[in-house]
This record gives sequence, structure tokens and C-alpha cells, in this order.
Amino acid sequence: MRVTELNRDTAPEAVDAVFAGLSARSRYLRFHSPTPRLTASARRVLTDVDGERHAAVCARIGGDPVGIARVIKTGGCGAEIAVAVVDLWQRRGVGRRLLEELTSVAARLGVAELRGTVLPDNHAMLALVRKVLPGVRLTREDDAVELSYPLAWALAEISDADLVDSLQRT
Repeated sequence: MRVTELNRDTAPEAVDAVFAGLSARSRYLRFHSPTPRLTASARRVLTDVDGERHAAVCARIGGDPVGIARVIKTGGCGAEIAVAVVDLWQRRGVGRRLLEELTSVAARLGVAELRGTVLPDNHAMLALVRKVLPGVRLTREDDAVELSYPLAWALAEISDADLVDSLQRT
């Protein structure tokens, strides 16, 4: 598996391939609504990677895009993240590798806190963020789970005492 950062030239092909590899259920979990096709405006947003405000990494196997993770700055030092892995490659380490690489990209962009919204029944994504982002804060909000992760935690040595303290405050 090779993970590379996307740009405006490489993003369209990767976005189209990954979207095509998602089942209706995976699309629902990723976009939080039934999404049988990408609208022109949604595709424009997903392919508008500039490497400064919006960055994305793509996992390729044998040259084929099998997953994308993105970070989009939201103002201040925060950023939203999202991950999608084609169904044939789910639960095989692709999402983990993408999320690990994305934390490095986000740090380079000066992001201090990663945020995201996950549907409560997306158990695989919730498990993934717990593994890759130790100490991530997950808060139930209406029909979604909001995640918050201070990026400094990914870049620093965290002691057992730090983790216990974080868990006690949750």
C-alpha cells in the first residue's frame, strides 16, 4: 500500500474511484445521508484540495485508489476530518494508515485540534479513531457522535497518567 497526498490534478480520479467502490451503506455512513451519486457541487468540494486549507491523502494498492482521508481547516486552529475506504479494502488496515498519515499532514498545516462527526452505528469508524487517536473525546450529540482530538497528543509522548486523567474527565 502506498499513501500519497492528493492535489487538484490527482484528486478527481481518486475521489471518483473511491466513491465508486463504496456500497450504499458505506456512502450513507460517510456522507450521513443516502448518496447514490456525487452531485457536481459535492464533487467540486471533495476535489478542491489545495494542500493548505484542505488536504487529502490517498491509499493506493497496485495503483488503484482504495481510500481517502481529508482534513479541512474550519477556522482558528481546528479542522474537520473524514475517511472513506472502498468496501473491498475495509478492515484491512487502510483506514488506520490513512488516519495516521492524516495526523502528520494536519500537524504540518498547523492544526491543533481534529474534529469529526460519526454516525453512532458506524462502529468500525468509532473503533478506528479510538485505536489511532488515543484519548479521543467522543460526545453523543443528537443523531451523531462528535469527536475531538488535540493533535498535540499524536505528536507527543503520552504517559499512562495522562490517559487516566483524560478518561477521568470524560
